[in-house]
Amino acid sequence: MAKMSKTVSFSSFSSISNLSSLPSFNSLASFNSLPASPLDQTFSQSMMEDALEAAETIIKKWDPNSLSYKKITSLFSHSRKEAKEFIRCVRDLRKAMHYLISQDSKSENLVLAQNLMQIGMSMLEKEFFQILSSNRDYLYPESASGQSTISSNSEFEVFMEYGDDDDGDDDVEDDDLKKAGESISQVEKASALVMSELKVIAETMIICGYGKECIKSYKLIRKSIVDEGLHLLGIEKVKTSQFHKMDWGVLEIMIKNWIKAAKIGVTTLLRGEKLLCDHVFSASITIGQSCFNQIAKEPGLNLFMLPELIANKEKKPHHHERIFKLMDLYAAISDLWPDIEFIFDFDSLASVKTLVFSTLQKLKDSIHTCLKEFEATIHKDFSKELTFEGGVHKLTRTTMSFISSLSEYSRVLSEILTEHPLKGISHMLEYYFTAPVLEDEHVNNHACSVHLAWLILVCLCNVDTKAESYEDVSVSYIFIVNNLQFVVDTVRSTHLKSLLGDDWLTKHEAKLRSYAEKYEIAAWSNVFAYLPAKASTKLSPEEAITCFKRFHALFAGAYMKQSPCVIEDAKLRDEIKVSIARKLVPEYREFYEEYLPTLRQKSTMEMLVNFKPDNLENYLSDLFHETEIISGSSHHSASCSSCCPIGCVKN
Repeated sequence: MAKMSKTVSFSSFSSISNLSSLPSFNSLASFNSLPASPLDQTFSQSMMEDALEAAETIIKKWDPNSLSYKKITSLFSHSRKEAKEFIRCVRDLRKAMHYLISQDSKSENLVLAQNLMQIGMSMLEKEFFQILSSNRDYLYPESASGQSTISSNSEFEVFMEYGDDDDGDDDVEDDDLKKAGESISQVEKASALVMSELKVIAETMIICGYGKECIKSYKLIRKSIVDEGLHLLGIEKVKTSQFHKMDWGVLEIMIKNWIKAAKIGVTTLLRGEKLLCDHVFSASITIGQSCFNQIAKEPGLNLFMLPELIANKEKKPHHHERIFKLMDLYAAISDLWPDIEFIFDFDSLASVKTLVFSTLQKLKDSIHTCLKEFEATIHKDFSKELTFEGGVHKLTRTTMSFISSLSEYSRVLSEILTEHPLKGISHMLEYYFTAPVLEDEHVNNHACSVHLAWLILVCLCNVDTKAESYEDVSVSYIFIVNNLQFVVDTVRSTHLKSLLGDDWLTKHEAKLRSYAEKYEIAAWSNVFAYLPAKASTKLSPEEAITCFKRFHALFAGAYMKQSPCVIEDAKLRDEIKVSIARKLVPEYREFYEEYLPTLRQKSTMEMLVNFKPDNLENYLSDLFHETEIISGSSHHSASCSSCCPIGCVKN
């Protein structure tokens, strides 16, 4: 038998659970079946005598103190036929003892039967321990540190390949095993047979009144395997005194590692152990529960100690950035909850479920506190360090980055926020936002959608307040436009779009256009107003020249004010420039071409060249681009430097 050193495997438990559903599983060992009660059948004097005679022959053969004892390491590995005969003899012996007690409680045969039963139970206890200890790799076919190897002449193969001295039932069993082999691997068949051996021994010892001796061996070995498995996964008991000294950076790494380890520890190690224990001790639910309680309770409490400590730690004031690790932790435990309920499903293990449930509730509260702290951070951002060009504020960038990251946790947030609905702002939200009712399989994200929309509203309200710090109203509108465009772009390009919906985007794009129009009015209305109106009477030369110079001065002044401004989104930048040009250039071109001869008489050629209609379009096209830094000095693009009208203002 190949043995493992300081390794433990976990993937086999999925195989164990699959095996139980196969038709051939229950027939792998014919001695698995037990009568409902040993007294259900009539047991005669002759049957009692036959049972005693057979038991004395078979059981004493395997008594270490008997002269006929075969010095073989294991009965079950030596011969399937003799193992089954041994089990049958023990069970028949128990029936014989019941018969003797009912007939003559002082019979010498009863004393003999009791002595034989003690020998048989001692032998089975030894076999049980040996099978458990020597078949770890069959109960765990794949170790945590890599594939475990199976020896070609392993005990399993010796047990399976025995043929000549087996009875006819073995041929049926071999056929069943061949059928099972079509759907499960060789290692899985070995696991199934080992489990059958353990089960039949446990059943026999339990019905004979030796359940305590049976579970003593089982607890000893299986608990060590579970403890070793959690240790290999990095799950150690955390000392509270040490935990409180750890900074958040260390805890983040611990949380990340714990999540990976807990998934294996719960879904594979503990769940598999539960399936194995239920199978082996199916003859007595009470004994099985008691045994599993002693195996899994302490490891279960140790496994969930770290999340519980973190949940308690987060009751204190903390940074809202921690919310993501807390949500990772909550999501991991929440996903494991069905398995936790299955594993710790009886009263003696209720303390584990209580701990996990309490931890989930505390994590919910901590996550909600983080959201409130994040909202408070937005409210309390009184920074007036605005960019000269009206660009996107740092608050908008950091807020939308945070909110878009939150949107990836919509399932977790919906579970939490459903319990903490927004209060006192319903009318404002109804006007501002109609949250779509989104069905993501079984999860309704409406609560999450509403809350994230509210956080965005809080941010935009702060942006509006900051815009008032600009002395020039037109620049304040540029500032609002840039920030609102950044918000809309972030929503459109992230998971926020599916949460907030097309209606949200439509409304905010309309607001964006409205602010862009307000900018045009604030920045260019005077220029628009001074365009020569089409009139029935033609302007005199003096009026035409005055109008030209006045328009020139107003346009140059507006251009100088707007030159530093930046619109970061290229599409929006072009749309605003095209809108201004459409209102300005055609009418100006008509005026310029009509009065060009008159203007040549009274205006300098430099002014006429700079203010050609085509150059007017060039000036507008040069607006709103980001400033380039070259050799420590800032300048705009080439079109600006080549045709800037600033020098014409004096004329």
